[in-house]
Parts: sequence; C-alpha cells; structure tokens
Amino acid sequence: MNSFVELGMSEEMAAALAKEKIGTPMGIQAAAIPRILKGESIIGQAPTGTGKTLAYLLPVMQRIDASLPQAQAVVLAPTYELAMQIARTAQQLVDDAGISLRVQGLIGGANIARQVEKLKKKPHLVIGSAGRILELSRKGKLKLDRVRCLVLDEFDRLLDDQNVNTVSDLVRELPQEDMQYLMFSATAPKKARERADFLGSPEFIRVRELPDEAGEREDLYMMVPFRDKIEAVRKLARTLPVKRGLVFINRAFDAERALSKLCYEGIRAVSLLGNADKMARKKAMADFRTGKAQLLLSTDLAARGLDIQDVDYVFNLDMPESADVYRHRAGRTARAGAKGSVVTLADGREAEKLKKLEEALGIALKQLRRAPHPRKGKKKA
Repeated sequence: MNSFVELGMSEEMAAALAKEKIGTPMGIQAAAIPRILKGESIIGQAPTGTGKTLAYLLPVMQRIDASLPQAQAVVLAPTYELAMQIARTAQQLVDDAGISLRVQGLIGGANIARQVEKLKKKPHLVIGSAGRILELSRKGKLKLDRVRCLVLDEFDRLLDDQNVNTVSDLVRELPQEDMQYLMFSATAPKKARERADFLGSPEFIRVRELPDEAGEREDLYMMVPFRDKIEAVRKLARTLPVKRGLVFINRAFDAERALSKLCYEGIRAVSLLGNADKMARKKAMADFRTGKAQLLLSTDLAARGLDIQDVDYVFNLDMPESADVYRHRAGRTARAGAKGSVVTLADGREAEKLKKLEEALGIALKQLRRAPHPRKGKKKA
C-alpha cells in the first residue's frame, strides 16, 4: 500500500500524519493496520525505529467512538518514559487531526490525586503502567467495562517475571468477551509468546527491516580490560564525533559508579535508571535530548522503546546478555536513514561470548583496536 488511506485510515488521520511529514506507511504499519481495523488480535514484531507505535495507535484511535465518554482502549508500557512518549504521540495525532478524542497518561510514581481529577474528563484512550491502571480501577476511579482493546507495547518486558502477574491481574479487570489484544516489540522470544496464551490466539506478524526504513549502522567491538571500560568510554567520547551517545550498563549500581567517574573527568553525562525518581529521570532525558548532556547511561529496561533523535553512538559498556538485547540497544541509533555506530567493549574473558553473539546476530563485528587520538600540535600553514 502506498498511502494510509489505502490501508483504511481516515482522511483526517492521513492529514494529521502529513503535518508530521509522514506519508508512506512502513512495513509493520502496512501489515498491521488493516488487521487491527478489522478487530483482529495480533503480535507484531519489527526492528526498532520502524514505526510500531503508529502501527497500533492509528487504527486503535480510529476505532474509538468519541461520542461515548468512557475508556475504550488501554495501552501498557514497561517504563514511565515510554508511556509518556506514546501519550505525547497520541495527543499530537489528536491535535493534528482535530478530533475530539481524549488521551490520558496514567503512570506509577505520579500524584494519584491529580490523576483521579483528570479522569473526571472521561478519557477514551488510557496509556500507562499496569500497576497504576489496576490500582485506579480497583479504587473505582477508572471504569474499564467498555474497554475493547488492550495494547502491550514492549510485550516481552511486560510479560517477564517481574511484570506478568500485574498484567494478568489487569486483564482480569477487563471484559472477557469481544476483546482485541495487540502486542508489539522488536523481539518476540518464545517464552513471551507462550505467556501470551491468556490473551487468546493472536496472529503473529513479523516484518524484517527494509533497506529504506533504516540508516547505515556500523557494528564495532573493542577489547578492553574490565577495569578500564569506563576509561575507554571516556576516551571514545572525547575522540569520536559523538553528538549524542547511549551507554548501556547491565546493573544500576554500576551505572551510578560509571556516571560519577565520567562526570569527574569532565564528560557531560546523565543517567536513566529505574531506581531514580520520576523528576530526576525526566531531567536526564531533557538534558540528553537538548544536547546539554553528551552521554546517557542506562540499563536496558529504562531505555526500552524510547525514540531519541540523533543518537549517533551506542556504547555497550557491559556485554548484552543476548542477541535480542543487542538488537534493542543497537536499534537506538541509525534510525530513519541516519548513520550510527555501535561499539561493544569486551574483556579478554568475554571473547567467546562475543563470538557467540556474532553468530546469533549473523554479523561480523569490526574491531576498533584503540580509541583514536586527537591530533596534537598546530596545523601547518
């Protein structure tokens, strides 16, 4: 399909997309939108940066009856940042299309009294965390009896050991008949798909990255003793043309230590950690987006699904635990036709793990033998 109207979207929605300079559907959008408009339940898998959010938001919003002042669709996300990003995207669509649909973000950690007050406006589309939505439902502040669509964005995280029970409890609060379940992520591991059994039998749609949907990405690795990894990141940030770099670390404790060392060395760095309060995370994201910070240190969960413009470098200070984790990390750069690089730092003892990672990804990482040194001395006339 060459246009969103051909996929079944309204002229108003197509015009709203045109205002954001979006005219041609991407692969996952072309595959998912017609099915969602028909009311089908699906699991959608596509690489990061290929338009999954719009693939479900557009048809879900179009199916909502704006004349009915009740929640009709719920979107769940595993982190505060991702939920608010989705809510902003939905609100922008509403504003651009000039429709009377009401969107409300409901995330844990925020003032619940304020959220209760906003719910008096009777939102049609609710976006947020499973825990807070469940809490408001049980308090009788959010009625879910007219909900007919549940979306799980980054569903593999929402159905992991930490979140699956809360999601299951929320599902039991929803109507059990005529429900549409939509699940999206860049990776769809077997365990997560099996856990989705309680959500019916959704059709599995997998769209591979198309050449015109991605930028040019260079996958690199650098052998570094474990104790020198933070120093290696400092040198790379100084010597490579890093405009906006994401640094992935496996544990929040290690990220805090790395942040302290990098800041001490004069690197403009901030962190996005799950154990930080909402305002600290919000400020970190703002500083990174506006260029006040050059590096953003994050765990995998904290950075899930975030659409941050102009990330030109991803640094794996800690080795990714699997090929799927690598794909999620790498997908933060080289988006929408831009160029980007992924640099994985590996200790000598991690050489075998690096080799297995290459085999699982089906790519050969190019070795970066040392951080390039800036040229010293004055230039010749």
